[in-house]
Amino acid sequence: MDQTRKKIYFEWDAISWSRAMKIWSKHLQRNKGKYALEIGARDGGLSLMLAKEYDMEVVCSGIINPKERAQKNHNKHTTNYKIKYATVDCLNIPYEDNTFNVVIFKSVIGAVASADNQKRALSEVRRVLKPGGVLLFAENLNSSFLHTYLRRKYRPYNSYWRYLELDEIVNFLGMFDLLELNTTGFFANLTSGRSVKKIASYVDRIIERIIPKKLRYIVYGSAVK
Repeated sequence: MDQTRKKIYFEWDAISWSRAMKIWSKHLQRNKGKYALEIGARDGGLSLMLAKEYDMEVVCSGIINPKERAQKNHNKHTTNYKIKYATVDCLNIPYEDNTFNVVIFKSVIGAVASADNQKRALSEVRRVLKPGGVLLFAENLNSSFLHTYLRRKYRPYNSYWRYLELDEIVNFLGMFDLLELNTTGFFANLTSGRSVKKIASYVDRIIERIIPKKLRYIVYGSAVK
């Protein structure tokens, strides 16, 4: 996938977050043409990717219906994709059991604010997946003390966002039959400005082996029901 498409689909900090494709790609290939749900969609970049690249029928959803923002983004590329829009609270997903082949999200679970709610959200995702269906996720980790300090100082949403520890998400996803995950990123999350963040993202890839997994700021992977 080229950098232009990564930017469209993964939106912010795309170089770092798009590394999730290392795990996601094989599951997306297996589920071409099937039924998917994106939660926490915002501009609907992941929904566009599923529809455009993998011919999926997609429900593009958020706690506030993302249609106004996401449809503008989608219409820049085409109007023919099979994308619908919906209001979905991930704590109470309004679909029947065994509905979707794929559920996908980027940077969503931290917003539900408590460990109990985070586990409940992932349980709801599992419920609406078909047997053999897959959750594809990319989420923020608590990372290092430096990340914690700078988030408190400069991120307005830090007051309600609950960053996950690596062992927590492994525990929460223990309800699934098969889990694969990895972590990435360190310096890119500490920078601002597109050009500086881009450089930091490439530096992160070079030094990744010497940064402990639990100190990186993105966890990504797949969980199969």
